[in-house]
Amino acid sequence: MSVLVLTEQEIRQVAELDESTLTQVEQAFTWLDQGLVSMPPVMHIEVDEQSDVDIKGAYVKGQAAFAVKMASGFFGNAEQGLPTGSGMVVLLSAETGFCQCVFLDNGYLTDLRTGLAGAVSARHLAPEHVDTVGVLGAGAQARYQVESLKLVRDFNRVLVSGRSAENQQRYATEMADRLGVDVAVADSAEQLVKESQVVVTTTPSRAPVLSADWIHPGLHITAMGSDLPGKQELDPVILGSADLVVCDSRAQCEIGGELQHGVRIGAIDAADVVELGRVTSGQHPGRQTSEQITVSDLTGTGVQDTAIALATYAAAVAKGCGTTV
Repeated sequence: MSVLVLTEQEIRQVAELDESTLTQVEQAFTWLDQGLVSMPPVMHIEVDEQSDVDIKGAYVKGQAAFAVKMASGFFGNAEQGLPTGSGMVVLLSAETGFCQCVFLDNGYLTDLRTGLAGAVSARHLAPEHVDTVGVLGAGAQARYQVESLKLVRDFNRVLVSGRSAENQQRYATEMADRLGVDVAVADSAEQLVKESQVVVTTTPSRAPVLSADWIHPGLHITAMGSDLPGKQELDPVILGSADLVVCDSRAQCEIGGELQHGVRIGAIDAADVVELGRVTSGQHPGRQTSEQITVSDLTGTGVQDTAIALATYAAAVAKGCGTTV
């Protein structure tokens, strides 16, 4: 049985941050709402306080193949000048279970589908008119999230707040060139939130980095850093005061997302949280007024990995990319 092997460079040639890939990621959430997805709980391997591996996957009824992904987060790598995240994906035949493709993407597909999931949320939940976007964190996802957001909202300014002055300034310089908008380092996280219409949190924090006191009418928050028990970026009071809270998977978010903290203190009932697939499928309207406060709690789902793997595999085969072994 032959297997197609794709390197990161080859994958980047056929899977890009564009409208087509955004559509594939959005379809993943709709599949969930349609009841077409078999998706097990996340398998988590904790190596130490700074290092872990997640294994995710999902089968979608009617699709010829499905993906299983291993993604690592070794945050101590930064001290060695190495990327903190990596990973790989395998695509298995839904008929035989045999491996069809190995994606040696070094975490690129995860970064791409995660950033685009933020854009899917913003398409349906962010205010129509956005002047300023605030991003907490200055790493890879701070880049993917904001660049993806540009596909669905036209904004003029980005404020960034990170852990080091060097990282903040590097982010500001790179993203100003990439997006063609003004990108500045915020004086504080409070200023960033109060001056933004969309805020994206991208940190591995275990304590709130965003206070309920800073929230204002019309704000949309995409919180994507909390994906494990104990992680937290938002003051949980925010979930109770928001007009609409949406999550990618209620089951996952109750365990590892912001929802875990909101439910624990009684700020919100999990039953009141809308899954993103309800919105993408048209069963829920999403944002309805410019003054609503909306929150999107994203932990990353295996069906996103299957969706982007299927699309990447089809594009690679069509273009003759990769090595067959």
